[in-house]
Amino acid sequence: MPKEQGRTMIAQNRKARHDYHVEDTWEAGLVLQGTEVKSLRQGRATLVDGFAEVDGHEVWLHGVHIPEYTQGTWTNHAARRRRKLLLNKSEIAKIERKITDKGYTLVPLSLYFKDGRAKVEIALARGKKSYDKRHALADRQAEREKQQAIGRRAKGLPD
Repeated sequence: MPKEQGRTMIAQNRKARHDYHVEDTWEAGLVLQGTEVKSLRQGRATLVDGFAEVDGHEVWLHGVHIPEYTQGTWTNHAARRRRKLLLNKSEIAKIERKITDKGYTLVPLSLYFKDGRAKVEIALARGKKSYDKRHALADRQAEREKQQAIGRRAKGLPD
């Protein structure tokens, strides 16, 4: 059987980029049980409530919902258990130094298979204030209107 190639997206946390200023990102492997992998291959996971924490020089992922495998038996996994992330010591030390700063948190951005292995992209992020969110929405809306005006002008339509 040929080895799986490329990147297959399972789940994304779109709300994270809306709620946080993303400072830095890392790709980490996940320690999973067999039924979790089968459930992920079906494309079923939710990152919305997920976060990561450093505990004893290890990084743990909390709150990520991977539903039970439907054809699993008594060996099925718990849907919201904490999962260990696989990172280098230097990466963990860097994360640990930065996370001690006030206001920073580790947030999962996406969950995917890369060359057959489950990976999660985690980000060091600082929470946005409500006025920052409104400002970002206004900027996106202005950019969208600008692009629409350019498109209308290129087609020769009136502004």
